[in-house]
Amino acid sequence: MNRIMLKAKIHRVKVTQTDFDYQGSLTLDASLMDAADMLPYEQAHVYNITNGERFLTYLIKGEKDSGVVGINGAAAHKAQVGDDLIIATYTVLDEEKTDYFMPKIILVDEKNRLN
Repeated sequence: MNRIMLKAKIHRVKVTQTDFDYQGSLTLDASLMDAADMLPYEQAHVYNITNGERFLTYLIKGEKDSGVVGINGAAAHKAQVGDDLIIATYTVLDEEKTDYFMPKIILVDEKNRLN
């Protein structure tokens, strides 16, 4: 049997920009993506702690060490600059591998820098 497991989570990043005219996606600081083992165009679940909104999108690599967390396209209606988010990715694992699998949990400071 397979299980869908949390692969990585970036906890409490702050939205730094929104762009309604962009085609869609979430722009994320490359340093955060690397730390969380997240890839460009990977599906991401976004949980807005500030307003309770949840949505799916894909990731675009932003400038390294910039702290950028940009919500683009239609999703920009679900967040505002300054909102706190959780960004999560998931993976499918064989049940036998779940006993030793550990997700990456990334914590950041108020400027979206790695803690």
